[in-house]
Amino acid sequence: MNNALLGTAGIVLFLYGTVRLSAGVERLLTARIRDYLRYIVKRPLFGLMTGMGTTVLFQSSSASTALTVGMVGAGLIGFRDSLAVILGTDIGTTFVVQLVVWRITDLSPLFICAGGLLYLLGRDRTREVGEMVLQFGMIFFGLGLLGTAAAPLRDHPGIVAHLRDVPDPLTGFAAGAVITALIHASAIPISILVILAQQDLVGTYQALPVVFGANVGTTVTAIMAAAVTGPAGKRTAAAHVLFKVTGACVCMAVLPQAVRLLQALSTSVSQQIALAHLLFNLLITFMFFPFLDGVARLLERFIPGREEEVSLWPEYLKEEDLADADRALGAVRKELARQMGLVERVFAQTLSVRRSFSEGRLRHALLMEMAVNHLRGEIVSYLRNLSYRMPAAAHPRAIFAYTALADDIERMANHMMALMELSRIKKKRRILFSSFAEEELDEIEALVGENITDARRLLEGGDGNLLQAVGKREEMVDLAVKEAREKHIVRFHRRLCRAEAGPVFIEMLIRLERISDHCQNMAEHVAELGPEDKGLAPARTS
Repeated sequence: MNNALLGTAGIVLFLYGTVRLSAGVERLLTARIRDYLRYIVKRPLFGLMTGMGTTVLFQSSSASTALTVGMVGAGLIGFRDSLAVILGTDIGTTFVVQLVVWRITDLSPLFICAGGLLYLLGRDRTREVGEMVLQFGMIFFGLGLLGTAAAPLRDHPGIVAHLRDVPDPLTGFAAGAVITALIHASAIPISILVILAQQDLVGTYQALPVVFGANVGTTVTAIMAAAVTGPAGKRTAAAHVLFKVTGACVCMAVLPQAVRLLQALSTSVSQQIALAHLLFNLLITFMFFPFLDGVARLLERFIPGREEEVSLWPEYLKEEDLADADRALGAVRKELARQMGLVERVFAQTLSVRRSFSEGRLRHALLMEMAVNHLRGEIVSYLRNLSYRMPAAAHPRAIFAYTALADDIERMANHMMALMELSRIKKKRRILFSSFAEEELDEIEALVGENITDARRLLEGGDGNLLQAVGKREEMVDLAVKEAREKHIVRFHRRLCRAEAGPVFIEMLIRLERISDHCQNMAEHVAELGPEDKGLAPARTS
C-alpha cells in the first residue's frame, strides 16, 4: 500500500510539474514572439525544429500540440504551416523519456533546490525562471518516486511472472492509448515502462505496443482543443491523428522485426524502449514530411472551409507612409477597423462562452485578445512617430482621436475577457441564473453586439446615421442595465434567484455597459474629426 501511494504521488508530481511548467512557458510566449513563430514556420524545416524546441520547453507534446491547434484556430498560424510543427512536437516529446533512461531523476533534488532558491530570493524574471526550474525538477522527482515504488516489485514472484508473461499486443496498445488519453501525457506510461525495465520487470516485446498506443492516445488533447476551433484547427488535429494512427499501424504490423532491430541497437531494455519512442516519431516524420502539401490538400477536401489568418503585426502601417500625413492617417484608420474586427470576433466568443463554457473557447479568445492589445501598442507608436514628423498644427484632432480610438478598442477586449472569467467562475461554482436573468442578458448582449458592429462600420467610413444609431442604442443599454439591476433585487427578495448569482450577474451587466460606453466614445471621436483632417475619407478594409 505504501508503494502504491508513493507511485501515485510520483504521478501527481509529474503531472503537476508538467502543467505548471507548460503554463509558465506559455506566459513567456509574448505577442511578438508568437508572431515571429508565425513567420519562422513558413518554412517546413524551421517549423519542424520549432515544434521540437517548444515541446522540449513545455516538456509535453500534448501542451505544444494544443497550443499549435489553438493558434491555428485563432488564425495566428496557417494550417499548412502547422503540419511540420506537429511533426516536430512528436519528436520533441521523446526527450523526456530519454532523460529518464539517463537517470536524470537522480539529479531532480538539485533542480528543485536551485529552482526553489531562485524563486524565493529572485525578483521578476529571475523568480519566473526559478519557478520553471523548480517545476522541471518536480517532473523528474515524481518519476524518481515511481522508480522507488517499483523497486520492491522485482522481488515479488507473482508480479514478475505477470509482467513477463507476453500479453496480447493489442491489449498493450489499447492500455497505452487509454492511459495517455486520460492523463494527457504520453511520457507517463512510457516512462513507467522505462522504470520497470530498469528494474528488469518488463521486456521489449511487451513494452512496444504500449509505446505505440501511448503515441496514439496523445492525439486526444489535440482533438479536444480543436473541438472549439474552426475548420483550420480541426484539420490540424485531424493531421495529428492521421500521422499517429498511420505510424502505429505500420509499427504494429512489423512488431517482431521492430523488436529485433531495437535489440541490435542496444542491449539495455530501457534504452530500447526510449529508442522505440524516438524511432516511431522519426518514422512518421520521414513518411509524411516530404508530402505535407498533399496531406494538407487531402484534409482541406475532407474538412472544407476557410479562415482568415490574423497577424499580430499591423498590415497597413508602413514606415514610408510617415512622410505623407494624409496617407499615414488613412492607413491608421484601416488598421483601427481591422483591430475592431478582431474585437467583434472576441465578443462572439464571449457570448459563446457564457452560454456554454469551454476552456478551449476561452484560450481561443485569449489569443485574439492578445492580437488586439498588441495592435493597440503598434498603432499608438506609429501615431507618435507621425506626430514627430508633422508640423505642430497639422491634424492634432486626428492624432488625439485615433490614439483614443485604439485605447477604447483595447479596453473593450479587456472587458470581454473579464466577462469570460465571470463565466468561468459561474461554471466552477455551479451558479445558475434565473430564466429572467438569462433573457435580460440576451437582450443587452444583442444591443451591445450591434453597437460593436456599427462602431467598426464607422471606422470603415460609415455615415452620420451610424453615429445616431450608436448613441440611441447606448441609451437603450444604460436603461436596460438599470432595469435589470432593479429586477434582480426584486427577484432576490422574492427568493427567485440564488444569492451567489447576484454578484456575477451584476458584474456582467457592468462589463457589458462599459463595452457599450466605449462604442459611444468611439462614435464621438469619429464625429470630432473635421473635413480639414485630410486622409480621413472613408477607408475600406481590403
